[in-house]
Amino acid sequence: MRDITRPEVWAPNADRVEAVVDGEPRAMTPRAGGWWVGEQLAPGSRYAFSLDGSDPRPDPRSLFQPEGPHGPSEIVDPSIFERPGWHGMDLRGRVLYEMHVGTFTDAGTFDAAIAKLGHLTRLGVDAVEVMPVADFPGDRGWGYDGVGNYATHAAYGGPEGFVRFIDACHEHGIAVLLDVVYNHFGPEGNYLAEFGPYFTDRHETPWGSAINLDGEGSDEVRAYLLGAVRQWFVDFQVDGLRIDAVHAMADTSEPHFLEEMAGRAERWSEQLGRPLFLTAESDLNQPSMVSPADAAPEARGMGAQWADDVHHALHSFFTRERDGYYVDFGSAEVMRKALTGVFVHDGTHSTFRGRRWGAPVEPASEHYDGHSFVVFLQNHDQVGNRAVGDRIGHSIRPGAQAAAAAMYLLGPFTPMIFMGEEWNATSRFPYFSDLGPELGPHVSEGRAREFEAMGWEGDVPDPQEESTFTRSSLRWEEVSQRPHQRMLDWYRALTRLRRELPGAMDPNLTRHRVDIVDDDTLVMRRPGFEVVVTRAERVATPLTGELLAAWDEPRRLDDGRLVIDGPGVVIVRDA
Repeated sequence: MRDITRPEVWAPNADRVEAVVDGEPRAMTPRAGGWWVGEQLAPGSRYAFSLDGSDPRPDPRSLFQPEGPHGPSEIVDPSIFERPGWHGMDLRGRVLYEMHVGTFTDAGTFDAAIAKLGHLTRLGVDAVEVMPVADFPGDRGWGYDGVGNYATHAAYGGPEGFVRFIDACHEHGIAVLLDVVYNHFGPEGNYLAEFGPYFTDRHETPWGSAINLDGEGSDEVRAYLLGAVRQWFVDFQVDGLRIDAVHAMADTSEPHFLEEMAGRAERWSEQLGRPLFLTAESDLNQPSMVSPADAAPEARGMGAQWADDVHHALHSFFTRERDGYYVDFGSAEVMRKALTGVFVHDGTHSTFRGRRWGAPVEPASEHYDGHSFVVFLQNHDQVGNRAVGDRIGHSIRPGAQAAAAAMYLLGPFTPMIFMGEEWNATSRFPYFSDLGPELGPHVSEGRAREFEAMGWEGDVPDPQEESTFTRSSLRWEEVSQRPHQRMLDWYRALTRLRRELPGAMDPNLTRHRVDIVDDDTLVMRRPGFEVVVTRAERVATPLTGELLAAWDEPRRLDDGRLVIDGPGVVIVRDA
């Protein structure tokens, strides 16, 4: 790893750079390529950089910002990274669990989260996917407005707390994925432009100037991001990264930044002797995202990508919502297409976008398979983008959630549970933030206007109110309460079946079929077993095999068929 006790900074346009150490300015030495190097500092030292006598700014590569993104950086003791490595885990097809550190427990810290790892083990989770921990303004937030790409958020426990959390997960046999944001940086506390050409006006983004991945000086900008990737993989020993909104990553370079990242990860994996996993959030519906870089000019080499269309199909089918981006979803036919073809919009017209969208997934592709697609019934976006942050279990009957869970947890994909989903938690998860007085009011007003324009007539939680954050915390006492415990037992049964049934982990899409019984009922046929789900009140299923699991005990007819009192689900061994 780099010498994290010796401050260095890329400031190609500065004539003089000083390291302000514990309030005392110290001259730094220029190096080739616009780099400046300071003297070695003891762990715990606070420092910042002054360019040509300007106000001190935090280190862009700081590992710890104890006072937030506006304050000085702190030297971290490198010994925290001196610990035994672990063997790693191939995460394709494994059960993932998305969590937000700040609301996973009342304390909202890595150490508090460690105490809940036994719950995840019993649930059958293979890996936790941690929402962004990079330093962001204030104490509370989702993390997607981060500005310190190397620093670990102080309110969560800083880098030492994150290392303890990662090591504890590994001791429980749980891998760790980290959500990272490289398509934009947050507006508050973002001082990168003062150091060098980190941004460019050559591309437009929803957040203003794009990150400079392909213009003058972009080699160092790319190296800055790749250095952060390496830090998480090599020094912190995370097992994978989830890369936020890659469709908003503007780059005309060869290779594309994602390709370069994938290539580096492959080399680091060989050096470390353990698998490293890259998954992308992509709105493009392009299977080239998960194709090897040499498969096609537009291939990106990601190990997996999020599959929002599967979520939309499940959500709309069981809730019957058809507003907004659910407009083309909701039918049994669309759900069959999503569960077999991944992308509903695969070159077809998207009403929400007003144009044709996507490309088809090839079931027999040599470049990817079902495990290349991460599927879910809920995630932070699909819950938090709702006006009040309500979960799907707040609006549908438990049997419907049980049915939807069976379809994605026993399918050929890589499934991901959103924290609290497994017991149908009552706590909501609206968007929340802790921005300063200049930006905070604009966020509050903008959120209210957005949902008013969408026809929402009720109150919208103010993201800046602390109560919006505190009410989002999981209520762990619910786990032992009967209605919630029953749902938890169901999710545990599904993950157990995923491990035990020989065909449940089969990623081959050619051996996966979904048949429509009627407008309300479908049968998912997997190698060795079948799952029937219905949103109807009652249905006689076409299944006659050995019963493996059911939400409610079904009746068996004289001809051997099973009757579900729905909405519900039954799982049988294939006769």
